[in-house]
Amino acid sequence: MKRSLFHIHALCMLASALFLASCGQDRSGEYYALIGPKTWMYETMQQHYLFYEDLPTEEGLNFFDKPETFLQSVVSSQDQKNGSVFSHIDSVNVSRVQSAYPTFGLEGSLIRNTNGDYVVHILYVYPDSPASEVGLKRNDWVVSVNDRALNTSNFESFFQRPSSSCRYRVATEVDGQPDTSYVDMPAPRIIEQPSVFTYKTITAGSKKAFYILYNGFETDDEESLKAAFNEAAAQSPSDIILDLRYNPGGYVSTAQLLSTILAPQGAMGQPWLTMVFNDKTDPQTQTYTFDANLLQGVTNLNYDHLYVITTSNTASASEIVINTLRPYLGDKLLQVGAATFGKNVAQSLFTNEAYPQLEFWLTTSYTANSENFYDYYTDGLQPDYVSSEDLTANLGEFGTPADSILAPVFYHLEHGTFPSTGTEESTRSTGSKIIYNPIDHKPKRSQMSIK
Repeated sequence: MKRSLFHIHALCMLASALFLASCGQDRSGEYYALIGPKTWMYETMQQHYLFYEDLPTEEGLNFFDKPETFLQSVVSSQDQKNGSVFSHIDSVNVSRVQSAYPTFGLEGSLIRNTNGDYVVHILYVYPDSPASEVGLKRNDWVVSVNDRALNTSNFESFFQRPSSSCRYRVATEVDGQPDTSYVDMPAPRIIEQPSVFTYKTITAGSKKAFYILYNGFETDDEESLKAAFNEAAAQSPSDIILDLRYNPGGYVSTAQLLSTILAPQGAMGQPWLTMVFNDKTDPQTQTYTFDANLLQGVTNLNYDHLYVITTSNTASASEIVINTLRPYLGDKLLQVGAATFGKNVAQSLFTNEAYPQLEFWLTTSYTANSENFYDYYTDGLQPDYVSSEDLTANLGEFGTPADSILAPVFYHLEHGTFPSTGTEESTRSTGSKIIYNPIDHKPKRSQMSIK
């Protein structure tokens, strides 16, 4: 590996110090072991990083930092947004459809109500999880744990990373009346986190639509995605509702599969996505198509409208699907909800045999559609109709008109137009405040193993 003068100078200084400190033993190998991974990362970024011109000079960097810390110190401001850094380090052989650590299997937002008390509003519960086993469900409220008040300090240990069983006091509605009860939570454990969270066929007026809540683009879960759309095809729906409100992205290859399932037949073989690399890369662009070969075991669907449900947490690979289908679907694609996150870049995987435990996902390209559009970093992809999910208020069941973000979709299915009074965000408020929404902090991913 080529060494800069800076590294040679630093090596000489440290090697001399190590020599004196160890009675003449040559410990320079320890130095290389400490800085080697970061040196390789930095040299990789100089060549392949989309924003290589923003890299700081190496003289001011600490090559003794851990890889994650080192990466944080060198990434461009264009490679991050709202606290989310796009280039990242992953551990190898981690299943993305399993929780990374023991959990109760629920996602809930920490809310401070009008009385000043902290409560957790459950957004959804994973199947076959400790939370589902005790009957917890969407729209339940946890008001205390082990008879202790909730706060910002104990939220993580009781909900996000629990280490032991505990007792929740839960508030819910029974026949329209509020009720509270105690629930003994089993011990937390590693659970499956299916990307296809739920799907169903729904009716609205004379229309029959297929609804799917899809929470992550994971290659390990592609067969489940195909199976869901095969069931949809068997029902011959007139419309599709693709709910991406909680979907922060994942693998570009899985986004290509979903896009191909949803694309019109005439789009097969046509440009789907173009990766736009830096000016050191030859060729500077690489184009992928809607590939009919991906449809083995599933067929693409014919429908009147594709409604895509989005929020500010709809990101990365989710945005790729919307952006790449828009030129082919036109007015048939109706985005409902809020503007998306605005991540218009993809990460490629780099590995080095010398550092087998290091997966380096580096931002290498913009993600453009067939019209070469990728300028949505600042404002995200804008909805055709604005709607919202109020996490401080009653949460309707997924795929029903009681789900506030979906209400205008049901109206459109019945009437062929959206309601005239929903062109702005809902102003209704309970007076409560969202303190922490875990969905906001899920990693935004557009991962592509092309290196």
